[in-house]
Amino acid sequence: MDTITEALRIFYFDLTDQQQSQIVSTAVVVLLIIVFRFIAMRIVHRRYQTNSRALYNGRKTVQYTSIVLGVILIGRIWLIGVQALLTYLGLVSAGIAIALQDPIVNLAGWLFIISRRPFVMGDRVQIEGMTGDVIDIRPFQFSMLEVGAGRVYSEQSTGRIIHVPNGEVFRNAVINTHQGLPYIWNELNVTVTFESDWRKAKSLLVDIVDRLAPDVTQAAQQYLRRVEKRFVINYDNVKPVVYTAVGDSGVILTLRYMVDPRRRRGSEQTLWEATLAAFEKYDNIDFAYPTQREFIHHMEGKHLRPKDDEDAPTIVARPVEWSQSREKK
Repeated sequence: MDTITEALRIFYFDLTDQQQSQIVSTAVVVLLIIVFRFIAMRIVHRRYQTNSRALYNGRKTVQYTSIVLGVILIGRIWLIGVQALLTYLGLVSAGIAIALQDPIVNLAGWLFIISRRPFVMGDRVQIEGMTGDVIDIRPFQFSMLEVGAGRVYSEQSTGRIIHVPNGEVFRNAVINTHQGLPYIWNELNVTVTFESDWRKAKSLLVDIVDRLAPDVTQAAQQYLRRVEKRFVINYDNVKPVVYTAVGDSGVILTLRYMVDPRRRRGSEQTLWEATLAAFEKYDNIDFAYPTQREFIHHMEGKHLRPKDDEDAPTIVARPVEWSQSREKK
């Protein structure tokens, strides 16, 4: 009998009866949480299998709920009494505050993101010079699918994923292109020469932008009514317009319209192709480009002789009544 008792004592690492009970209870709690998580995940997948964003949010909710339940239930098993809990939290918080400063800031940033919602899943944001679509939000970092960054044109995806610590929301400004209104203003500059019929060119561009630019009037009004309690955004007119200005090389006609940032490049292509097709029908409309002009004037009857050679014959310039103009790109 003594031998069996000694064997059990060694097997339980010389633990007390209370400690052995706590270990068994902890194992049971962990097993129950695993079962709960498995069942909850199955329910979420069946309910939101066709909605990727709702599926993501449901999975995250189940994960965080499982963690919180585990911490609470296991904490109640091992921490008996208020005094023990306060002592434990005091010791842990002192060590964490010194050794894990950055993770704590990131965790606080995560709480700020999920509470104040400066951005949500799918929003296109710019932070610390980086731009991308938010594809994941975790307690210590969020991930973006990078767009633009000088590698591709018109803010299209580069295929790279950027992982940003959540604490950056406290250190840098966050630019959200989908919050408030899901559209941005986009502009195309079309420059025609001073000799062109700029009025005709402008009328062609007005017709093009009215026909082909995205019509966001109704959708913009719906979004404004939905967010007016949080933001003060006053857009009386969201219709496309063409502005006129003068530049160094010609008359600048600027097409201004609203578009979903993910469809900006496609809209630019459509407008440019329509502009090229419209202008090629008119001989009095030409695109302008930077040029340099040199004018050479020939003087009538001017005596030309080298200054350092008195014996050289005198050359008399013949009358010339024209000037030569040369253009360079």
